[in-house]
Amino acid sequence: QVQLVESGGGLVQPGGSLRLSCVASGMIFPINAMRWYRQDPGKERELVGYIDSLGSADYLDSVKGRFTVSRDKAKNTVYLQMNSLKPEDTAVYYCNVEIMDSTDYRTWNYWGQGTQVTVSS
Repeated sequence: QVQLVESGGGLVQPGGSLRLSCVASGMIFPINAMRWYRQDPGKERELVGYIDSLGSADYLDSVKGRFTVSRDKAKNTVYLQMNSLKPEDTAVYYCNVEIMDSTDYRTWNYWGQGTQVTVSS
């Protein structure tokens, strides 16, 4: 059974930094992509950033230049480095992992439990 365990959330002052981690285990197929989403109460969940199997990454416009997604393939871990944090970055952050069966390209998506990030003075 695939499990994702997130860590690293917390309270930080505006302008501060946090690094989120998400460790995946139990996969029977390789990881294709790893993503970070966030959701504020009353709002839709939005994609913050992702990194694919080749290491290419992309980001939500509002976090470009401040957030960086990286992965350690050997550890099945994805990171979200968040710098210059703003109050509007406050949300629950979720990691998402997509695995793929390369024989028929079927994919499955799994979610972490979420970790709260609060940016406030």
